Amino acid sequence: MDDNNSQSESSKSKPDLIDENSELSNSNNDDTSLENIVRSFQDSMSVSKKHKFWETQPVGQYKDVGDTNLPEGPIEPPTPLSEVKQEPYNLPSAYEWTTCDMDSEETCNEVYLLLKNNYVEDDENMFRFNYSKEFLTWALRVPGYYKSWHIGVRAKGSKKLVAFITGIPARIRVNDKVVKMAEINFLCVHKKLRSKRLAPVMIKEVTRRVHLEDIWQAAYTAGVVLPTPVATCQYWHRSLNPKKLIDVGFSRLGARMTMSRTIKLYKLPDSTVTNGFRKMELRDVPAVTRLLRNYLGQFVVAPDFDENDVEHWLLPHEDVVDSYLVESPETHEITDFCSFYTLPSSILGNQSYSTLKAAYSYYNVATKTPLSQLMNDALIVAKQKDFDVFNALDVMQNEGFLKELKFGPGDGQLHYYLYNYRIRNALRPSELGLVLL
Repeated sequence: MDDNNSQSESSKSKPDLIDENSELSNSNNDDTSLENIVRSFQDSMSVSKKHKFWETQPVGQYKDVGDTNLPEGPIEPPTPLSEVKQEPYNLPSAYEWTTCDMDSEETCNEVYLLLKNNYVEDDENMFRFNYSKEFLTWALRVPGYYKSWHIGVRAKGSKKLVAFITGIPARIRVNDKVVKMAEINFLCVHKKLRSKRLAPVMIKEVTRRVHLEDIWQAAYTAGVVLPTPVATCQYWHRSLNPKKLIDVGFSRLGARMTMSRTIKLYKLPDSTVTNGFRKMELRDVPAVTRLLRNYLGQFVVAPDFDENDVEHWLLPHEDVVDSYLVESPETHEITDFCSFYTLPSSILGNQSYSTLKAAYSYYNVATKTPLSQLMNDALIVAKQKDFDVFNALDVMQNEGFLKELKFGPGDGQLHYYLYNYRIRNALRPSELGLVLL
């Protein structure tokens, strides 16, 4: 979520670039602590540019960073539902609200095209996220979803869809408390309307609709610093098709490296190595749920998944999400699990290639198989499925396999935020068990 319309209207990190020179180097984390990020951000901001919108919201404020006397938990108490604003917020006179029915092929296509042409780009305008229609329906039609939280803005005259924002219900555990939240995503305003200041009113409107369902907290991510991240994570990238990545400018040929040496460096085996490694099936949902719940219990912030959630989010869905597990050949116990989702980017202005096929690490649990071996098998199946790159955040225990498996740090960060919920101390990425799409 971003209240600065000159930036990308997004709750996602931008696609970012890798430099093959730094691909296998140590990343320097000295400058990525929350306090340092906030301090450098404040130093670069004039008083007039501070986040006027976010300073009015119940979110962690910069002035409170490091204050250990503030209580953890809700920042503001719930309002009686009778006092929640019943009418939508006012839009500029040329625009009107619409509820986007993702069951409708026509509406789904409108949303897809709006995002395809106007959603997150990298700073060099070389790549733009291209969520598929199948992905969008998967991401938004979750168990117990509210159609009223899939919000669009149309031009009154043409009825063209020009802006979009969504919420989905989620149960997120913070320390030992399970909190009903909304996950806010897909904030997008048409490029030609970025000066209309639509984003703040859209954020207020989705907040109002969430409140009408008696939910008072939310989680979201952004590639920009807003008041105030609960954690700051970094994307890492593993080349699967290094020649294409270099040809399209996603990565660069390393110093003293030839193309043939680079291709050899990233070559993977033809088949997986772990005995009992196979695709997840419907019958595996109870076992995967137990495995995942036990694993996620060690993190400060993590989803509270039940079997319905696991079936929805993790059962394989072609070109949307892939999940694999390890079943012991002797006991038939499910001991390990890995998953990744499919999020391609459009390649802008390249005559040879139009799409960058990217896999994003999702939830992974290793109890018997070494995590690096499990994830190497995930890389192998992703390569078999013609992915160009495999991306992973340094959340959970991911840091344990990144360097060993030849991931390189990207040049962008992803900041996690909680709305109306205070965590006293900023989290290290390894304390975070939550992946938002």
